Amino acid sequence: MKILVINAGSSSLKYQLIDMATEEAVAKGTCERIGIAGGKLTHKAHGKTYEIEKELPDHTEAISLVLKELTDQEAGVVASMDEIDAVGHRVVASGEAFTKTTLVDDGAMKLMDEIKDLAPLHNPAAILGVNACRKVMPDKKMALVFDTSFHQTMPDYAKLYAIDYDDYKKYQVRRYGAHGTSHKFVAGEAAKYLKKKPEELKIITCHLGNGSSISAVDGGKCVDTSMGFTPLAGVPMGTRSGDIDFAAVEYLCHKKGMTFDEGLNYLNKKCGMLGVSGVSSDFRDLSAAAKQKNDRARLALDMFEYDCKKYVGSYMAVLGGLDCVVFTAGVGENTPAVRTGILSNMEAFGIVLDETKNALPNDGTIHEISAKSSKVKVLVIPTNEELVIARETAALLA
Repeated sequence: MKILVINAGSSSLKYQLIDMATEEAVAKGTCERIGIAGGKLTHKAHGKTYEIEKELPDHTEAISLVLKELTDQEAGVVASMDEIDAVGHRVVASGEAFTKTTLVDDGAMKLMDEIKDLAPLHNPAAILGVNACRKVMPDKKMALVFDTSFHQTMPDYAKLYAIDYDDYKKYQVRRYGAHGTSHKFVAGEAAKYLKKKPEELKIITCHLGNGSSISAVDGGKCVDTSMGFTPLAGVPMGTRSGDIDFAAVEYLCHKKGMTFDEGLNYLNKKCGMLGVSGVSSDFRDLSAAAKQKNDRARLALDMFEYDCKKYVGSYMAVLGGLDCVVFTAGVGENTPAVRTGILSNMEAFGIVLDETKNALPNDGTIHEISAKSSKVKVLVIPTNEELVIARETAALLA
């Protein structure tokens, strides 16, 4: 079975074709500047990279170009569309309309349209991607795979905000989380590495990148996560503020003469590591600047590590113990100093890093960085969200 995984953005589209027999991506690529002048497809297959510059007026044209490359005599990996069994679509927010991976049909797409405002930057783009695929591949089975599905197991006392309960029921305002496919994948991989069943383990998964979230996973199920109603909440991120007093937002809007929409844009795009450091949202740039004695860059890193440490500590209490901490995503996999900052001085809780192992470069495999004396295992695990989407799609069709 071969599953085509689609991750559509408002002006971009990422894809992977995964052979489920080996669970390997036989081809992958990105369409850029959809609906904008200067469209481009970057397609990778057979160990080569193929680039095509072509105007992409809409997502339908982008999907058509992807399928053309997948079946191309030189760059292609399948002889015809018949070899593609199904399509899995990444969707950020499910609201309460969907609790699990769902087959695409007219009813599901009607619900998708009703909840698009829950993730205004992401869900409308996903709808564009699904509709484009349905137009170009009308006979293919398709699935909606939600980032939020893994977090649906949170108990009410963890997922609800202390607002009027009737408003929660009417408007579905609660904690949904994000990065669920990543958290699910690395928690499962950690269980395999430890040679235990997921049901036997208490794990904290740290998906740290330009967007970051931390989850508490008990017995294979998420019981809490740091992101909230939107991906703005939780630890500070590349350009997002993370948790902040709402009254402080109102105060800033008043002082800076911003509307609420402008204030939301400010918190999402001009704060976080970028806002504090004044240098960059990229942790590589921050680390380099901190080494050059840039105090604001150092402050930004300290704030990030401190907030992550607080979540790890609080989730140990939530779980009632801890077997394993997992780091994943761009920062989590590639920035040893950040991992050290988060887990330093936690020996009293059974967490001890082996700094020699921690300093080793990421080689794309599972990397154990805890010391022999550590009661808690600490692992670096490369994430694979596309594989989770393919697995969920295959399981649904089965």
